Amino acid sequence: MSIRDNLIAVERRIVGACVRAGRKRDEVTLVAVSKTKPAEMIDEAIAAGVTDVGENRVQEARDKQPLVRARARWHLIGHLQSNKAKDAVRLFDVIQSVDSAALAEKIARAASSAGKVQDVLLEVNIGNEPQKSGALPGDVAALAKDVSALDALRLRGLMAIPPAGEPEETRRWFRELRAMRDTLGLAELSMGMTDDFEVAIEEGATIVRVGRAIFGERG
Repeated sequence: MSIRDNLIAVERRIVGACVRAGRKRDEVTLVAVSKTKPAEMIDEAIAAGVTDVGENRVQEARDKQPLVRARARWHLIGHLQSNKAKDAVRLFDVIQSVDSAALAEKIARAASSAGKVQDVLLEVNIGNEPQKSGALPGDVAALAKDVSALDALRLRGLMAIPPAGEPEETRRWFRELRAMRDTLGLAELSMGMTDDFEVAIEEGATIVRVGRAIFGERG
């Protein structure tokens, strides 16, 4: 199947989940995750209707962006090393993986120097998994307060990758993240990937990050 056909199938799944949840389709932003995929495939996706593109690594985005002819909003969804904060601010419209006050301060300094207000999300290690990055749930409120105090950052919401499991098993984690987001009074909730984005939408996701269902298996 072509990328356009894949997008049509993903779109049907998004609409179906919105209908089940009693939500409007325009409440959900689809981020097409293009990790390891070439610029030509990103152009093909944008031509088929993709407006937002996600990359896991700063270096990969830096190499690919000059080769992408079409315009899109770029999201950094992978872990950000603080020494790459300046490049991340230059390359990405949204940084979804802020997980510490120190990293937030580095991003804020880079954004201020660039004359930019950087949209960010806090990455939450919702399952307290030692192998994953992200702020621990108990630290998120304090981190949100610290980030909100930085003039060069605009805190938009929360992001998480829940513990691996069947889609229905991830529902509890999505609910927990939504409750956290609601308590903080934030707008965005980035959760759900190829295997579980429908459940995420049913539980309130405003951003879903889909790669394999759009671009095929990673090379």
